[in-house]
Amino acid sequence: MVRFFPQHWIRRFNASMERRAAAVRQKEVLRAFYCRFVRSQDLCFDVGANMGNRTEVLLDLGTRMICIEPQPICVKRLRKRFGKNENVVIVEAALGEKEGDGELAVCEQEPTISTMSQRWRSEGRFAGKNEWTKTVPVAVTTLDLLIERYGTPAFCKIDVEGFEVSVLKGLSQPIPIISFEFTREFFSDARSCIDHLLSIGPVAFNASFGESMTLLWEKWVDPGELYGRLEAEEDPLLWGDIYAKSFKETHHVRHS
Repeated sequence: MVRFFPQHWIRRFNASMERRAAAVRQKEVLRAFYCRFVRSQDLCFDVGANMGNRTEVLLDLGTRMICIEPQPICVKRLRKRFGKNENVVIVEAALGEKEGDGELAVCEQEPTISTMSQRWRSEGRFAGKNEWTKTVPVAVTTLDLLIERYGTPAFCKIDVEGFEVSVLKGLSQPIPIISFEFTREFFSDARSCIDHLLSIGPVAFNASFGESMTLLWEKWVDPGELYGRLEAEEDPLLWGDIYAKSFKETHHVRHS
């Protein structure tokens, strides 16, 4: 017997299938990108793990993950997704310059922009468009203390909505590859992050715009070349990730 379904049901079904297909394609892009930085059994830090999308991709590459996330709703999601995975440790904390206590401003409408940075709330691109409706107390630890406890990661991804400088100031030793988010309006913060990394040891840099998952250069560059390229971009809402490679550790990076 032929069954006929309402057109609105068919449209919703098709839209759902398209979203799933897009998600699969994006995961493939992410895996192809991150595989140049990590190998199977490498230790990785996901600082600002949020709901765990990057963690999932890195796990697919065979890594061992330390997920650092202070937001309770995100921690609950992480535990649901990865709580039984022996290759994942979930650290319910924020990272900063020193160990202690802090306060996280939560945007309940858009949890991905919850932040420890007052400037992010008042001067960033989301200011005036979103409300941080509550604050929650959070424990604060440092990258150095995480390394002391779990070991040095091969790769450390940092995405903390304007708090990157404080996170990196809690680090006093080289990590082979670090990525941290930058935005046009807080490019001075990106410079501060780079200055701190250079104070630890020799570093080369690369970058990727938005979610392109494409490095700007085949060869890694010095800060001057990085600044010149990023500042030449005319997009007032430019954002992306800066990648920092310690000269002391080069074997992790492969070019496809």
